[in-house]
Parts: sequence; C-alpha cells; structure tokens
Amino acid sequence: MSDPTPGRDDCGILARADGASMAYRRILHGDSESPKPTVVFLHGLLSDMEGGKANHLAAHAESAGFDFLRFDMFGHGRSSGDFTDGCIGRWRDDALAAIDDLTEGPLILVGSSMGGWVGLLAAVARPERVRAFVGIAPAPDFTVAMEAALTPDQRAALARDEIVRIADTEEPCGTYPVSRILLDDGRANLLLQAPIPFSGPVRILQGMQDASVDWHTALAIADRLAAADTQITLIKDGDHRLSRPQDLALLTRTLDTLIATLTAEG
Repeated sequence: MSDPTPGRDDCGILARADGASMAYRRILHGDSESPKPTVVFLHGLLSDMEGGKANHLAAHAESAGFDFLRFDMFGHGRSSGDFTDGCIGRWRDDALAAIDDLTEGPLILVGSSMGGWVGLLAAVARPERVRAFVGIAPAPDFTVAMEAALTPDQRAALARDEIVRIADTEEPCGTYPVSRILLDDGRANLLLQAPIPFSGPVRILQGMQDASVDWHTALAIADRLAAADTQITLIKDGDHRLSRPQDLALLTRTLDTLIATLTAEG
C-alpha cells in the first residue's frame, strides 16, 4: 500500500492480474493513537464512485477524520471492461482486490443496491477485516427476479444474442443491457438461499417506495444473517436512491454511530 499525504484525496488505478484496470479514490488521514475503521463504498449497478452517496461520504470522511475508499467496478465509470462482460463474481473480486491492496486494518463496508450484494459477499470472504456492514437498499440475488420477469420475446433475444435490454425502473423511458453472463453468474452467488455467515454489526436503510428492491428483501437479509446486531431502518416515503438530504443525513448518523462503537472497542 502506498503512503500518500494524510488527508489527501488520492486518485489512482489498480492493475488487476488479468490486465484489467480499476479506478479508485482514497482519503487517508494517517495513523492515530485510536485509528478509526476505514469505510469502503461499493456502488450500484450502472453507477460509479462519483455518485451522490459516494461524494457525500467522501466529504464526510474529510471532515470527520476517517479513511475512505471508493472505486469503479469492472465495466463501470473509469475502470476498464465492458459492462456486459461483468457479473457479480467479477465485481466481488474487484471489491476483494480493493480491500486487499488499498486498505489496512478494520473496515466498514457500505454497499448501495447491487453493491450491497457485492459487499455482503466480500464481508463473508474477509471476516477478519470487515467489522461491520451498511446496506443502502441492498439487493442480493436481484438477478433471480430479473430473469423471472423476462418476457418470452426477451428470453428469445437472450438465447439468440446473449444480451437483452430491459426497462430501467429508475428511468422509466430508459433501458439497459442484461447479459447471460450476469444471470448465470448470479445463480452461482446467491445469498438468500442459506445462512449468511457474517457476524459483525449490520445496518440496513431501505425505502418502502423503492421500485427496484422490494423492502421485504431487507427482512430476508436479516433473517439469513448470522449477525445478532442487525438493524433495519424503513423509510416510508423513501425511494431506491435514498439520496435526498434527509436520507444522506440518516446514512451519516448511522455510519458515525458504527464508527464510534467500533473505535471504542478497539
């Protein structure tokens, strides 16, 4: 791990073993007598590390004095690769590479939507590093519902072209491509079919007006988690993005409480 100036927003490219490149940004404050956990943000599907929640957390990391890492997963943002070649397993491996190569010490993962699925997989894979998880409308296993909703014409297109375009629930007039790779790999990385062996504190923020992730998914996650300290906050008028000022304030308070608790525990 390099040693940039403490407190600086450090931008870089992480080279992956297969020749891909992953863009990242870090805020490092340097060592202290009571170091706080590093916060790692995992963006959602077709989003990137420059989204509103990521920028909000970066600004808060600067003022609150905790280290913060965000990055673009394969096929997103400034990282290399085509989106349609990406999949949950690949994005999980991106998260693990970022954790292993760009951070030190205890971590809190913050996963938004698809990043919630990736974050839970990473937490299970690195239990010695990940101390807590915050999910913002986390969407584990979303590919199951995505595939089940395909029309006969879409299934035919998928069989023929390996890619089909589906409607974007967040952008009613838009569509985005879904690949056979994503759907097949999703089945290999399902989380809600068995216990999730992560025992650290978990906080889930979920809008009840979410058109992309049914709020009952949060209950299913809590039911599967090994973590006894699991809390769900339902926002009755909240949508999928949870990017309104009051939503961001709730995210900040939730994260600050976790950081304080984990820092006190050492």
